[in-house]
Amino acid sequence: MYSFILNGQPTACDTDINLLEYLRDYARLTSVKNGCAEGACGACMVLLDGKAMRACVLTTAKINGKTLLTVEGLSEQEKNIYSWAFAAAGAVQCGFCIPGMVISTKALLDKTSDPTRGEVKKALHGNVCRCTGYVKIEQAVLMAAKALREGYIPPADIAYKVGDRMPRIDAKDKVLGLAEYVDDMYIEGMLHAAVLRAPSARAFIKSIDISAAQVLPGVEAVITARDIPGRRHQGHIIPDWPAFIAAGEETRYIGDALAAVAATSKRIAQEAIKLIKVDYEELVPLTSPSQALAEDAPQLHPKGNLLAKTVLKRGNVDAAIAKAIHVVTQRYTTPPTEHAFLEPESALAVPNADGTLTVYTAGQNVYDDHHGIVSLLGVEENHVRIISKIVGGGFGGKEDLSVQHHAALLAWQTKKPVKNTLSRQDSINIHPKRHAMEMEFTTACDENGIITAMKAQLLADTGAYASLGGPVLQRACTHAAGPYQIENVDIVGLGVYTNNPPAGAFRGFGVTQSCFAMENNINLLAEKVGISQWEIRWRNAIEPGKVLPNGQIADQGTALKETLLVVKEAFEGSPYAGLACAMKNAGLGVGLPDIGRAKIKIEDGKAVILTGAACIGQGLATAMTQILCETAGLEYCQTAMAVPDTYLTPNSGTTTASRQTVFTGEAVRRAALKLREALAAAKISELEGREFYGEYSGVTDPMGSDKLNPVSHVAYGYASQVVILDEAGKLVKVVAAHDVGKAINPIGVEGQIEGGVVMGLGYALTEDFPLKNGIPQVKFGTLGLFRAGSIPEIESLLVEKNEAELAYGAKGVGEITSIPTAPAAAGAYFRLDGKIRTDLPLAQTPYSRKK
Repeated sequence: MYSFILNGQPTACDTDINLLEYLRDYARLTSVKNGCAEGACGACMVLLDGKAMRACVLTTAKINGKTLLTVEGLSEQEKNIYSWAFAAAGAVQCGFCIPGMVISTKALLDKTSDPTRGEVKKALHGNVCRCTGYVKIEQAVLMAAKALREGYIPPADIAYKVGDRMPRIDAKDKVLGLAEYVDDMYIEGMLHAAVLRAPSARAFIKSIDISAAQVLPGVEAVITARDIPGRRHQGHIIPDWPAFIAAGEETRYIGDALAAVAATSKRIAQEAIKLIKVDYEELVPLTSPSQALAEDAPQLHPKGNLLAKTVLKRGNVDAAIAKAIHVVTQRYTTPPTEHAFLEPESALAVPNADGTLTVYTAGQNVYDDHHGIVSLLGVEENHVRIISKIVGGGFGGKEDLSVQHHAALLAWQTKKPVKNTLSRQDSINIHPKRHAMEMEFTTACDENGIITAMKAQLLADTGAYASLGGPVLQRACTHAAGPYQIENVDIVGLGVYTNNPPAGAFRGFGVTQSCFAMENNINLLAEKVGISQWEIRWRNAIEPGKVLPNGQIADQGTALKETLLVVKEAFEGSPYAGLACAMKNAGLGVGLPDIGRAKIKIEDGKAVILTGAACIGQGLATAMTQILCETAGLEYCQTAMAVPDTYLTPNSGTTTASRQTVFTGEAVRRAALKLREALAAAKISELEGREFYGEYSGVTDPMGSDKLNPVSHVAYGYASQVVILDEAGKLVKVVAAHDVGKAINPIGVEGQIEGGVVMGLGYALTEDFPLKNGIPQVKFGTLGLFRAGSIPEIESLLVEKNEAELAYGAKGVGEITSIPTAPAAAGAYFRLDGKIRTDLPLAQTPYSRKK
């Protein structure tokens, strides 16, 4: 028997088990999160005898006789102060890491009541955040320290409108561990799932014997491909991804599922998986696009190994290059990247008495989940209901089915609730990554540095399945020439299947790769011309009324030059500063249907926003609330936000392509206008039960349009970022100027910029995703994620020029924040030592890791 004090109460456990498991599965404490279970992320931080420790590396035996504290055990004063400070500072985004951050904060402040920022950084070293960039978390710690020293005065209610620095509406629950993520859910009698994966990246499966697993006590179901009642193959655009590989087929990557188990405990489910016997023949995997395109390469899919081809041509490129004074040609490579969201994938499927199925998920669109599960089960749409819980980060990595479909299939089979949660390593192995790319860019200019032509070939590794590989390749190509006035472009991109983990959506959506190549080439041209990195960009920058390389005419809200002006001083003030510019679309565009939808329903005297749009940490619910208050003239206390639910909320599309603030924001504004009309004649209490619907459809022209000036996207954001080094090559500061149109919530926009910059720095300097025979050679702790102590000063500069009616002039900012950072860093090192770095992560820097 092991005894200890837990949150002030004597507690005993009769077995020696992992402390994280005990706290979550037995004590039911939801503030202690399972982010990695390997001691690397800090999401499970607890206070043990006053010291911040990771629960996942402790056992009940190790804490025998000690005192343990979690966020649930904080005093009421501490709960009030921490929840206020983290909300007011804008330190909360997806929220999954925040309770762990609070514990590390308490450990610091219990010993040091007035810490320096350096001491705060050191205290947070054991905690990883993928969303915020740490800047606002550090500020929250300092604010909490001051409140604890000097006394805390609860903030007064404020009428928040568009443009105000409104704290996240979900911040308090996230800080205190009350916000419910899927893996926090517990239903009496629920079963636990485990999935048997492929034995190697490419293998021919001769047979799958599940008999031994079926008879293991506690196992209630074992399913394979033959147990799928509906359509086995899934996919956003191309249905090429099977829920299970069947006997007689080849696996295409290490994450392919062969069988799934539902059992009464996690331990039994894992034991059952080990009992399944698979007879297979090992095959040589295709691990590079060039290998897959070889004439004698085995065909991984019925239509071959070429997933997609994108071509964008304007003008006469060859003639312009031949005439140019300066020409630069370089080859570039960028690696796959792991999203590393803090919340591993989880889903809970619950059969209902009427024969329907409710699935709780944490993806980027409940309707995408719904479509896939309905298809797999072969049932009518109203037989499946998808409800989103709090989403612990996404960045594009939660757009595909990963756990939802297997949980649903097992629940459908057993008629019992089934939870399916990936381990961190399974998550790393299974979900799609950022595309690795090989690129050759040729850029030409005249004697004054005016770019006259660019030519590019892009080769993208889309891995085992299509996912969103086609659209990612399109964006990489349509943005490859950058936010400049270039009349002659010739861009060809190929997306190729391999036996590597699939590649799909990732913050930046292909533009991070092509921007790195283009911006580096521009720096080399600047050297040849004898002008600065800033000057060459200023001379070529897109302006309102001018034509983008894709043919679209830039609108009056275009503010690239304004972003260049506000970073000029920072760039020119350091000899080791690098500069890069970027553009990124808001919305799917290129002729695809793209609709934002929202309802406002009056319930219990409040205006409740209903939309299927997912908040994955970007603060969507808060921004929508501000738009509602601004438009309808309501106070914040008169509003509420419903969770995405396919039975109740209209489909507002996927949280992708930096589209939700624009598309759903405009839908909310239109619904709120109707509400405002009704409020002119009645009090809100007199409108009980009324619904007001808003919809916005973005009309664009398709790829390959024969229009002289097609409208590819309804809006573009622009950015200029400066990365500043010291003479030793260490990061000093990043200045990030972003054309955001109109900042609905400036504190939220700043948080997106800071988080995106830190993610971009990781892409530039430390993050890698090595593969061997198609198998990832990393775990969470070796991904190379930046921690608080390594982050330089980040200055966010918001350029607000757009006065369009659409969503009050807002532009999406979620993706573009990560795009120019890596080439800006490369530009800084080029100025430091004169070396051209054409591969990511950048070599020969103080951040380079031995391989």
